[in-house]
Amino acid sequence: MDTARPRPVTVGVFDSGVGGLSVLRALHRAMPSVRLVYLADSGYAPYGERDAAYVIERSELITSFLVGQGAALVVIACNTATAAAARHLRERHPGVPFVGVEPGVKPALAMSRNKRIGVLATTGTLRSEKFQRLIAPYREHAQLHLQPCPGLAQAIEAGDTAAHDVRALAQRYCEPLRQADVDTVVLGCTHYPFAMEALRAALGPEVILVDTAEPVARHARRLLEEREGPDVFGCEPAETVAYTTGDVAVLRRIVDAWLDFPVQVRAAPASLTGPSPAQP
Repeated sequence: MDTARPRPVTVGVFDSGVGGLSVLRALHRAMPSVRLVYLADSGYAPYGERDAAYVIERSELITSFLVGQGAALVVIACNTATAAAARHLRERHPGVPFVGVEPGVKPALAMSRNKRIGVLATTGTLRSEKFQRLIAPYREHAQLHLQPCPGLAQAIEAGDTAAHDVRALAQRYCEPLRQADVDTVVLGCTHYPFAMEALRAALGPEVILVDTAEPVARHARRLLEEREGPDVFGCEPAETVAYTTGDVAVLRRIVDAWLDFPVQVRAAPASLTGPSPAQP
């Protein structure tokens, strides 16, 4: 009798860097028996200050790698990549379900008392057509204060969320929101939850911060169960592997500091680290 355990289903996850680890953490909590393969594209970050063609090209390369790793579902754990590349990826990979992330404006509206809502995000996310479509229905119900945060994701990427640069940028970008008397702020980049302490200090304790990592994880779980069947979630914990196109030692240090479960950290394959035609 063959008593070998079936191999766990694989979910691929990617971000422009380490920010998507906030989504990876939520995915692991929601589906500990699912094998997670994460790709941090730190060597080609930041996406938020690149044009759409660049982001689409990197997203396609990474998705092909994750599908090659056996991913039955791919989570785009990056607001900028979701806005720029989600449609393209769904068209190129029609057999693969994709879960993107986008700023949680709708839940923020439900939480807000004064209907003055701030959105902290990258320049690329805020200027995208997808984001503008997202917020259009809410403009008549709330005052939306959109705050681009150039450099903040990159500062968080270094791994020290208590660093002076992170705190200074948080103060700079939160000050206009304080002046606008917002009572709820949407974190529109997956890097930003790791700077929660700096953002809370800059905004004040009375301001509600909205992160969408847990709803994204719940949605991914539902889609995976629909695709693979109710038996997809076993009892045994599965491995999590994180690849990076940047410095392996940096990712290992950040993973050890930010995550509370075992992660194998590896260098990304050469197919992801060569020169990019879309690079400026």
